[in-house]
Amino acid sequence: MSTETPPKTDAAEPESLRSDLKPIWCPGCGDYAVTAGLEQALKEMGWASHEIVFVSGIGCSSRLPYFFRTYGFHTIHGRAAAVAVGVKMANPKLKVITVGGDGDFFSIGTNHFIHAARRNINLTVVCMDNHIYGLTKGQVSPLSDQNFVSASSPYGAVEAPMNPLLLALSAGATFVAQSYSGKIKHMRETLIEAMKHDGFSFVNIRSPCVTFNKVDTFKAYKSRVAISEEEAKETLAEAYAQILAQPGGVIPLGTFYQAKKPTYDGGWFARAEEVQKKYGEPTMEEILEEFA
Repeated sequence: MSTETPPKTDAAEPESLRSDLKPIWCPGCGDYAVTAGLEQALKEMGWASHEIVFVSGIGCSSRLPYFFRTYGFHTIHGRAAAVAVGVKMANPKLKVITVGGDGDFFSIGTNHFIHAARRNINLTVVCMDNHIYGLTKGQVSPLSDQNFVSASSPYGAVEAPMNPLLLALSAGATFVAQSYSGKIKHMRETLIEAMKHDGFSFVNIRSPCVTFNKVDTFKAYKSRVAISEEEAKETLAEAYAQILAQPGGVIPLGTFYQAKKPTYDGGWFARAEEVQKKYGEPTMEEILEEFA
């Protein structure tokens, strides 16, 4: 992760965006492809490196900010969305991309994810979903399937998994999509859509853990993933129906929901401008006097 101010480049060229640090994920990890997809999407967006901030939590996928020569913030477990909100509100001109895994976003980080989505703040949130805790050697995650056998569930997981797409829709996200690291063209195009969206955009990317998850493998996904030909829905009811209508075992890929709604950051700064015009900008002496 960069600790110095990134150089001001005219465009986000690949050679200027990637840092000298190389990813150290397990050979074959799906997160390599996600990194490549993000790089290609950023090139398409044409953003300069100093305009971009990657914010991550804790986990294998949360190492990603180190591999880009942009601004980066490697935060604590589950708090990536909360920190990303702070970054965006401190400087709304920045392009904030929040990355993490299913354990980070949907276990300890669920509350922060929900409220960032509820506010419809202009962030792009990318979950590298491997259905397991990879960094801590293979425990069951909130998205692991029922009866999934792991280091923490040797006789099979009892609880039913969350559906991150339905959760994002319920929480108020205005862009909800899913892709797969084995289909990089689809993933790149989906990420570009998400980055162009004005509001809270969520992309869940199925990204196999080749070391600890022997169920959700590239081979298994090959016969299960299906790219939807339908356009993004504009109503929640239609989006729910599209996600839930899949036959057993099929993992749908596509953009399921996209709606134009007021953003929190847009509303907040507009309100602040109105107040400032009405009351003027107080001096430091006036502020101190108010609390004396």
